[in-house]
Amino acid sequence: MTSGDGTAIAFNELGTGPAVVIVGGAFSLAADGDALASALADVGFRAITMDRRGRGTSGDKRGSQPEDEADDLAAVIEAVGGDAIVLGHSSGAVLALFAASRGVPIRALFLSEPPFRFGVEEPAADLPQRLQQLVDEGRSAEAVVTFQLEAVGLPRQMVDSIRQSEQFASLVPLAQSTVYDAELTARVSTPTAAMLSVHPPVTILRGAQTFPVLVAAADRLAAELPDSRLVIVPESVMHRLDPGATARVVRDRV
Repeated sequence: MTSGDGTAIAFNELGTGPAVVIVGGAFSLAADGDALASALADVGFRAITMDRRGRGTSGDKRGSQPEDEADDLAAVIEAVGGDAIVLGHSSGAVLALFAASRGVPIRALFLSEPPFRFGVEEPAADLPQRLQQLVDEGRSAEAVVTFQLEAVGLPRQMVDSIRQSEQFASLVPLAQSTVYDAELTARVSTPTAAMLSVHPPVTILRGAQTFPVLVAAADRLAAELPDSRLVIVPESVMHRLDPGATARVVRDRV
């Protein structure tokens, strides 16, 4: 389908029943949501995985902003019937809540470990611009590393290990998307008033064992978002969403 600014956005569908659109986080492709999509289909949903702009088989447009990604999600929802449950993980959860605040038609929101900082230990304000410069200079690998170190906050030793792994080659083509994730999470690192007054029912998910910054973010968001529900998913460990357990939460909450 085509988003509001003409960017092509690719998505896949699996199963039958109410639509659930899965919005992945940093470096995630539609295919990374396949296991979750299968688990959702098994419990009676039509699961939709999407390539966010600048990833996989979706298109891109220089200068894209968070509003454009919200429009992408709105266009996917329109394409699958005009009304959907949305399940976002990591920065995808931030995007989902931002989109809902802009009036995107969402029946229910499931936000898995959104990395809100609430003003604590924020990345440098110029990070999106520096990432874009690295990409423009053809230094995509360095952009990926910079994002992992400064936006995600991974230790240098872990980042060096990732860079030496076979996985790293698959991350480099996604360097442009790090600009979009950095811009999104900087813009709404603290949720806006509109984001804290969305109309769809909100379920916030986190693992019992995950990064402290994500525990703090989920717990504070649950405290500040009226009528939201925090659900601890023990099977989800260290920011890795467990497909089966998560699908059961969605089934039980809608």
